[in-house]
Amino acid sequence: MSPVELQRGEELARTIRRLAHEIIESHGGARGLYLIGLLTRGAPLAERLAAAIEAFEGERPPVGTLDTGLHRDDLAQRAPPPSVRPSTIPRGLEGATVVLVDDVLYTGRTIRAALDAIMDFGRPARVRLAVLVDRGHRELPIRPDFVGRNIPTAPAQTVEVRLAETDGEDAVYLLEGAERHGEH
Repeated sequence: MSPVELQRGEELARTIRRLAHEIIESHGGARGLYLIGLLTRGAPLAERLAAAIEAFEGERPPVGTLDTGLHRDDLAQRAPPPSVRPSTIPRGLEGATVVLVDDVLYTGRTIRAALDAIMDFGRPARVRLAVLVDRGHRELPIRPDFVGRNIPTAPAQTVEVRLAETDGEDAVYLLEGAERHGEH
């Protein structure tokens, strides 16, 4: 079965701008706000959110990237072991509000790993979660604070976010099980 296109181009850009508005409204502006994008597609999403926040507020929140590979609870089952990519975390997380940014929220296990990993860099006052797509099927009690789009799926389906920075296009697709690429 062919992938089903759910979102593309300007519609995706509008979703990101809406998420940026929700984040700054909830936080009361950009001051003391840090955006940390989970590698791989959360990183460019965090950059886009920061640019939108800067356009609205005149102040750009610091942006970092986070690799959760070594904090996952399935390391023993993964072959080969995950490659470790460098995390780039801005200084000053102590007492700040950190918004973890990811493309697709599924079981919640990647976010659990991200919570463990972020504490290696300091103790923020609070950690929030922004995702472009929430597809359900949680295995852990993780709930996003900011959601671009809820897409109910069957367990055999996959949601794939493609971004110009990593994939050459901006789109969200629904795929059937055999076409899975890598999801959280």
